[in-house]
Amino acid sequence: YSQGIGLPAKLINGGVAGLIGVTCVFPIDLAKTRLQNQQNGSRLYTSMSDCLIKTIRSEGYFGMYRGAAVNLTLVTPEKAIKLAANDFFRFHLSKDGQKLTLLREMLAGCGAGTCQVIVTTPMEMLKIQLQDAGRIAAQRKLMPQTVAPGGPVEVKSPTAMQLTRELLREKGIAGLYKGLGATLLRDVPFSIIYFPLFANLNNLGKKGAEGPAPFYVSFISGCIAGSTAAVAVNPVDVIKTRLQSLTRGNQEDTYSGVTDCIRKILRNEGPSAFLKGAYCRALVIAPLFGIAQVVYFLGVGEFILSFLPKRNN
Repeated sequence: YSQGIGLPAKLINGGVAGLIGVTCVFPIDLAKTRLQNQQNGSRLYTSMSDCLIKTIRSEGYFGMYRGAAVNLTLVTPEKAIKLAANDFFRFHLSKDGQKLTLLREMLAGCGAGTCQVIVTTPMEMLKIQLQDAGRIAAQRKLMPQTVAPGGPVEVKSPTAMQLTRELLREKGIAGLYKGLGATLLRDVPFSIIYFPLFANLNNLGKKGAEGPAPFYVSFISGCIAGSTAAVAVNPVDVIKTRLQSLTRGNQEDTYSGVTDCIRKILRNEGPSAFLKGAYCRALVIAPLFGIAQVVYFLGVGEFILSFLPKRNN
């Protein structure tokens, strides 16, 4: 992320980037979730474009934004925690302001990824139920033999509040944190890969030792680092998506944990199943971090803060 700006401005930049990014790429993220949740014998979609076309036909244009409200509500605190944590760890790992070593950059990213799951896990948990509801509904209509009636949370058109109340009533706060282990296994390696890779790619394009990199270098660096990290952790993202899905067809596997999920996917679907939705995830993450660089370049956070009254010391 950009250096030389204060933490409040960074938090605003992260929040604005998250809101714009989620709005732009959410349909692709919905296709990723549905493709990852498909199991043998209940395949409705052959590709990302096929999924989006069928979604629009059966659910309308806004069907592509199922679950977006949850992300839009929680993406700002998620980005705030991630950015603040990364800055915190980088500051405490640096020695007298010297440049961080690669290992220390990775440790800072690890700390940021660990902290962000406080918000990420319940956000992803609710988002996946809402995104996958259309797939289950389509299965009931087009492939009724594959869907078992009932399920842990089954309402005709579930809302985030309905799902939250149901989970809290049945399982308490732990219900919202189902898949916490898999989320950690995804987000910690992602941050370990992304933050150092972006910082080093961005440094390659700097005009001078102290000067900032040109905008287009930061944009390209964000896209490359984001998509690389996204594809690298996609197998864990598949596992996380499967573990957090509460409603599934009666011919689809259920999983008791990470190791059980890995074993059943390998046995029933083969290793290639862990790459399901990988290109969708890369298409989601690359623009998100590209947009983040646009927001930083425009100085949105600093612009907003300039309108706030300044305290006298």
